[in-house]
Amino acid sequence: MFLLDIKDLRVHYGTKEVIKGISMSVAAGSIATLIGSNGAGKSTILKTISGLIKPAFGEVVYNGQCINGWPPYEIIRLGIAQVPEGRHLFPRMTVLENLELGAFLHGKAGERKKDLEQVYSHFPILKDRTKQPAGSLSGGEQQMLAVGRALMAKPKLLLLDEPSLGLAPMMVAEIGQIITAIRERGITIILVEQNAFMALKIANKGYVLETGSVVLADDGHALLYNEHVKKAYLGG
Repeated sequence: MFLLDIKDLRVHYGTKEVIKGISMSVAAGSIATLIGSNGAGKSTILKTISGLIKPAFGEVVYNGQCINGWPPYEIIRLGIAQVPEGRHLFPRMTVLENLELGAFLHGKAGERKKDLEQVYSHFPILKDRTKQPAGSLSGGEQQMLAVGRALMAKPKLLLLDEPSLGLAPMMVAEIGQIITAIRERGITIILVEQNAFMALKIANKGYVLETGSVVLADDGHALLYNEHVKKAYLGG
């Protein structure tokens, strides 16, 4: 069963068409990754799914329902949460306050406590940092906090935009393990990632984007051995 279906999606920035008739399907409980160079349209697709950008044509169908034109807060209520590129934390607020903001639309205190413990099980370091300002965390810790905040919204579909950007190689591997652990909880994930090797290694399905179009789609592991992908994105 597909949790998300994108059908002939076209998105314009002014008069320029930046997404050119893309179709893709994401199975419930899977990881789908979008890889491609800067400007290929990866982040635009995520923003369109989450309601930040309205498509010019086509459909975004979530759980059987077309969500074109829905405001972002209603899309969050449906169970779609996004971790944006650059994290966009509130640096002067504490770690705990940032996490609690993620649960804003789910106001039951008892559930919030349970959700916090679930986040801390993924990111134990955050439990040790609850009273620290978010801006005082390392880059890796800030990325963990951004993901944790999104998980507090109880997503069924999690959109991750460049979670490993700027992180040390050891931290990149850890982020990959965390994404896999989140998927094992039954959360479906769409991953936009500049580290194509890490992304394809953990993905069930991969889509290669070039200038607003899907040029390749296959199982993640199959794309790891695709000659075009190896040459263009894996340094081989």
